[in-house]
Amino acid sequence: MEIFMSYRQEPWLKKIDEVIAKGPFRDEWASLNKYEVPEWFKESKFGIFIHWGVYSVPAFDSEWYSRNMYQVGSKAYEHHLATYGAHKDFGYKDFIPMFKAEKFDPDEWAQLFKDAGAKYVVPVCEHHDGFQMYKSKVSHWNAAEMGPKRDLIGDLTKAIHKKGLTTGGSSHRIEHYWFMDQGMKYESDISAQPLKRGDFYWPAVPGPENHGDNDAMDISEEYLNDWLIRTVEIIDKLKPRVLYFDWWIQEKAAKGHLKKLAAYYYNRCTEWGQMGVICYKHDAFMFGCALPDIERGSFKEAKPYYWQTDTAVARNSWCYTEGNSYKSVPEILQTLVDVVSKNGNLLLNIGPKADGTIPAEDAAILRGVGQWLKVNGKAIYGTKPWRISSEGDFEIREGGFSDGAAPEYKSSDFRFTVNGDMLYAIAMAPSADGHYEIRSLAHSSDTSHTAFMGIISEVKIPGYTGKLTWKVTDECLAIDVPELVTENPVVFRIKTK
Repeated sequence: MEIFMSYRQEPWLKKIDEVIAKGPFRDEWASLNKYEVPEWFKESKFGIFIHWGVYSVPAFDSEWYSRNMYQVGSKAYEHHLATYGAHKDFGYKDFIPMFKAEKFDPDEWAQLFKDAGAKYVVPVCEHHDGFQMYKSKVSHWNAAEMGPKRDLIGDLTKAIHKKGLTTGGSSHRIEHYWFMDQGMKYESDISAQPLKRGDFYWPAVPGPENHGDNDAMDISEEYLNDWLIRTVEIIDKLKPRVLYFDWWIQEKAAKGHLKKLAAYYYNRCTEWGQMGVICYKHDAFMFGCALPDIERGSFKEAKPYYWQTDTAVARNSWCYTEGNSYKSVPEILQTLVDVVSKNGNLLLNIGPKADGTIPAEDAAILRGVGQWLKVNGKAIYGTKPWRISSEGDFEIREGGFSDGAAPEYKSSDFRFTVNGDMLYAIAMAPSADGHYEIRSLAHSSDTSHTAFMGIISEVKIPGYTGKLTWKVTDECLAIDVPELVTENPVVFRIKTK
């Protein structure tokens, strides 16, 4: 690890304390609980997540390649030996010169995200591997000095702003504390010499047995300060309006630094004149101090609080790998509709290639989503939940990591949103014969129950000019559109008197 960069932590920490002291938010849960999710985020509904980095070079297994390649017996370990040789001769750092991003066109990316109908974009600034995708004063191990020798996130941020979209940033740095520990167990480029702050693999301490245990390790003060400083650098350099963290910030040892980070960020947002959003998983934050996020999952019912789900176009990986298992456009639209109906946002991830191009499959999915949103956007953007979020027989499995297989929705499964003077009932799957029955909108005159008692005056499908008939009965709102042909969710725009 011949490249070392030493920096003094004290000036950074002093600046952090000064920003906290002069702003409205303090590094205490009681103060941070005054935070409110901004309206711009609630109205946006749909964002793009980007996993792109050195791990895009091997394009094998997943974005955890930097860890798994050192895990003896894993498929990534065996692949690495067969393809690149022994770990002592070719380690993860040796992929950096191969990460060139020579075809990266940030304006092209930004236009694609705009065409997809996204309102905000959250690139991963630093993943668990420890390589910064932006120009940094904290470490030489960044894309501006190595590999592409370009400030990738900085350039992308500028391009996205030019398209009128909002930008964010994601830091997965805290997990790096133990992420490279497998390479310390035998002769490799990680174990070759003692590690010190500034080294690419530092500290590579033995990791927890259970990555979900929130009191598993004592994290060193030096490392926690390093994590805080790196995150503050992202905040000040990129001014992200969405700040996303992976799960390990929930560790008990990190709580003090986490509060400092939140107070610093919210105070900076106050200075900028527009509040941002911190996305967290599980119970890393005291409830109400930031935005809850579910990875690859959803809730069964609408929540009274705002939330977000992050998922990917690929089922098997967050980054580009050869042979990714892609979801269909209808499935992703179903996820978007389901989440929005339950008072949430969807952050949809793509994985660009190492050369800076977005895979054709990813791009096609984004364009398909955008085409649907161009017609049906009023059923999504700026909407609020209806008094019930859903009807139908298909049951969502509540919680994360529930997208292992495509959901089996039927045309009898509906989600509801409200926008202005319109109610939107969205059939999650099209009907083969064009007949739909919405039981939640049946006629009722029984005031002792909570059934729908509104007067429907109009039913239309946005963008559709074919035959449509409807009637309200004691059982349902029955709609017939025999000429409609689609694979996507069907939006019914319903006007009431």
